[in-house]
Amino acid sequence: MSMSSVLLKGGSVLIHDANNHVVETKTSILIENDRIAKIGPTLTEDENVQVIDCSDKIISPGFVDTHHHGWQTQLKGRHANEQLLEYMVTGNLQSFQFSPEDVFYGQLAGMMESITAGTTTIVDHAHITCSPDHAKLGIAATASSGIRSVFCYTPIMRVDGFNPLTFCRNPLDDWVMQTFHELADKGPFGAGRVTLGFAFDMFFLPPEVVKGIFAQVKQKGIQTITCHGSVSWGNVVQQLESLDLLDKHIIISHGGTITTAQAERIKAAGASISSTPSSELQMAMGRPYCFDSAFVDRGITGDAIGLQDNASLGVDCHAATGGSIITEARIGLQNARHVFGEHYLKQNKVPRTMPENLSVEAAFNLATVKGAEAVGMGQDIGRIAEGSKADLVIFDALSPSMVGAAQHDPVAAIILHSSPADIESVIIDGIFRKKDGQLLSVEVDPSAKEATGRQALDWMAVARKVVTSRERMQQEIEKIDFEEAKNTLLKLFHVDEERLVDVKQKQ
Repeated sequence: MSMSSVLLKGGSVLIHDANNHVVETKTSILIENDRIAKIGPTLTEDENVQVIDCSDKIISPGFVDTHHHGWQTQLKGRHANEQLLEYMVTGNLQSFQFSPEDVFYGQLAGMMESITAGTTTIVDHAHITCSPDHAKLGIAATASSGIRSVFCYTPIMRVDGFNPLTFCRNPLDDWVMQTFHELADKGPFGAGRVTLGFAFDMFFLPPEVVKGIFAQVKQKGIQTITCHGSVSWGNVVQQLESLDLLDKHIIISHGGTITTAQAERIKAAGASISSTPSSELQMAMGRPYCFDSAFVDRGITGDAIGLQDNASLGVDCHAATGGSIITEARIGLQNARHVFGEHYLKQNKVPRTMPENLSVEAAFNLATVKGAEAVGMGQDIGRIAEGSKADLVIFDALSPSMVGAAQHDPVAAIILHSSPADIESVIIDGIFRKKDGQLLSVEVDPSAKEATGRQALDWMAVARKVVTSRERMQQEIEKIDFEEAKNTLLKLFHVDEERLVDVKQKQ
């Protein structure tokens, strides 16, 4: 018996059957090292096993976030009333303000926020590649946090300065792909939990350049490539198709304007969509594609998309939204239910029943098994099974939010009633990262110890660093002429300004 064995004894365990239905099972789970060794009601205790009493607890698979920008913690709070174009300037382009050390603490805080909310795996669209050190310390922070991640290295349009807004002349300076190759050869990181992926949005580059970049990425064995889909910057499905790059490795975040025909080609290619309901609903990025029944009204979209089987969920920028995938599942589900109901109400009808694809189980699956499938890890994560990775979330079934619901329908309790405060423990790779309701201290990855001067960090130390760097950045941000920057961005992306609507505010 391994000395790192843990027995989760007598919990209400949420186990997926062969048809991905969730079966609540009163049982115990034996964890050995990084995997679930045994599941059964009468597992034998051993003196070398740490026993955790899980009576009145719900044990869930860890949640999977397939689209996140982890570095943005210092920008939180400023996008509450912004649309996408405003966020692009006040948020995305403010990567210019981040030093490599700022990235480390912003990224670490973002990952720890996700962990406390029950996320155990993140696909990180890491558009913070301002220098090799920015990317490297982003990876080091991810590894330090203890989370499982696909860190998607991202060539970006790097800001050269503001007032006026200018960009570096060559977004593909030699160091950009050289650093990618270096990291690809060096990975995985964090004892294997952090693997390298790739993210790309610069489809304005010549086709031969784009295809050459993707060829390099594939040659390095990268399994996950993610791209933004957005109504403002062009149809990414069309762009990928035209370059013969749409395949099973692709995760398209947000979707943008997908037609039924394109949805069918996404499914045929084995690609997937990551919906981020909070940001999509706020920033006019279109209806979240993660629930088929949200597209029952052809009069609105002109198409019935049908991408739920190829969908998963993401947080997007936690600078604008919360860091909880459970919250995204809830918002996405209730929005889809609203659209479905509204379709019938407009016809003076009332739906008698709820479609199966708008059930709480369907939302739970988008946050677990479907996310795991999107990143090609369906055999290892997203479900509780013998041999799977020990990525688990333990909820308090007697908390003020959960009591009653947890005893009746634990999946409903999680999707509709829970908050991060109801999560007692989070286990990733067999290691407790949150316990008794508190985030545990992290050991700083060796590659970041020189830059940070720290061996270990507790949450308060991370938070104080974030506050200090945020204050310094804010002083610089206040000097920016944002109106000039927005106008420059509109011209850069060739946005038809006649499409932009100025909404008059009530006095």
